Amino acid sequence: MAKPPPDDETPLPDAVEGPPLEAGWFRFFFDSERWEWSPEAARIHGYETGPATMTPSTALVMSHKHPDDRARMDAHLHHVRQARTPINTRHRIIDAQGQTRDVVVVAELIGDEHGIAMGTAGFYIDVSPAPSQQATDDAARHRQRDITEAVEAVVERRSRIDQLKGMLMLIYGVDADRAFGLLKWRSQDTNVKVHILAQQLTSDFLALIDDEHLPPRSKFDSAFLTAHLRVQAA
Repeated sequence: MAKPPPDDETPLPDAVEGPPLEAGWFRFFFDSERWEWSPEAARIHGYETGPATMTPSTALVMSHKHPDDRARMDAHLHHVRQARTPINTRHRIIDAQGQTRDVVVVAELIGDEHGIAMGTAGFYIDVSPAPSQQATDDAARHRQRDITEAVEAVVERRSRIDQLKGMLMLIYGVDADRAFGLLKWRSQDTNVKVHILAQQLTSDFLALIDDEHLPPRSKFDSAFLTAHLRVQAA
């Protein structure tokens, strides 16, 4: 089974009323038109978890778009392919049981070893209102707030990771993929979530810079290998 996009382990915030927001990861590769999605993304589309749900296609994904949103989504996917941009949208789908669901798609680009965009990866977030929330305008406002917070949480985590990746690229002279590989290795080795470790390392590295001069590499190495201890002590 394909691995999810990095740092998706932190749950999205629950709604104030009704069931929690459900989210699942996906990947789409421009040239091959290849899709991957998690069991959670498959369930959002109405499929039970199983091997068959892990091999979606463009035809399958597009067949679930709400008829009133399908033309817009066809145009959006065409633009994504041609301009090689992330899939970022809010629209409705019809799941395999015939139920209408509102989804928000939050994604970023996937680059190859040369930094050339080869696809887009992100999350489907089911933001369908619960029946009880349709009764009053106040409940709808609560739901909208939760949607906004969920999207902002994903974006904030990505920002922390991207900032640290740039630092690692400069310090260790590696490309973006290898920089993230270093961060992910430390995350797995120390059992600290990627975005939390990235935040700690960013603070540590910035603290080492004095008057815009870089200290010896050994200082960064020490901070890199011990950051998890400062997270645990916090």
